Amino acid sequence: MGHGSFLRLSVLAAMLAASALTPVAGARAEGVVPPASQSAPADARAAILHLSEVMQMGGVVEVMRAEGMDYGTLLRDEMFPGKGGSEWAATVALTYDPARMRAEFEDKLVAELLASPETVQAGLAFFGDARGQKILSLELEARRALMDDAAEAAAKAAVADMEAEGSPRLDALRRFAAANDLVEMNVMGALNANLAFYKGLSSGGAFGSAMTEEDMLADVWGQEADVRAETEEWLWSYLSLAYQPLSDEELQAYHDFSETPEGQKLNAAVFAAFDVSFVRISEDLGRAAARAMQGEDI
Repeated sequence: MGHGSFLRLSVLAAMLAASALTPVAGARAEGVVPPASQSAPADARAAILHLSEVMQMGGVVEVMRAEGMDYGTLLRDEMFPGKGGSEWAATVALTYDPARMRAEFEDKLVAELLASPETVQAGLAFFGDARGQKILSLELEARRALMDDAAEAAAKAAVADMEAEGSPRLDALRRFAAANDLVEMNVMGALNANLAFYKGLSSGGAFGSAMTEEDMLADVWGQEADVRAETEEWLWSYLSLAYQPLSDEELQAYHDFSETPEGQKLNAAVFAAFDVSFVRISEDLGRAAARAMQGEDI
């Protein structure tokens, strides 16, 4: 199984990943948001849902779904080639149901931001103007573009050229990533997803009694160096492609916002909200893959 595949699911889900993610050892398997978030005061909840719209989260979910459908094909070809058929494709599509993903995201976002109206207002102010919308649109376009192998190769080559030239823009992107702790948080997110996948495989009977949870943890942590290397390779390609059209001033403004207390809180909330789907999706896929590997009905 290719570790990098999970990276596609988790790296930069919201492009604002500055959260302290759940450690791998404590990764959630449930992926269920308590219904208490539904009882949030109507006006506060409405403001947070409006922020979700302003931040183009519907578009982010659609890109995640497209990436997930591609990943489902890769998973089938690597783990049970020639099996699954249309039933597997339908299972993957159901797992990446956009309405469910959007609901998971928004319920958790409400829970995270309900007590922080100043963060909601700061997010609306920054992302709601023309510059903020430009940034979000560029991020989505880059995410879609990097699904194409040729485009990804070209982006990697461009980063290599920037590095060879000592490009100031590459330095600025590294500072932006450091300010948001993008590498570390996305490495942890990918490892969380991998652990959830192993748990799904195990509960689906793929390992029998041969693999304990301690074994799973050890195997996942053994992937850390590879995941980190691919995180960094993908991250620089993504950031350079997404922000290439931005002026230095626009990029600096984004950097400055991300370093404010409100920017940090929003980053953490968005990342935590998407983590709900990542863990749930990974475990569900692991369980379905286990059944397919054993020739059972999915």
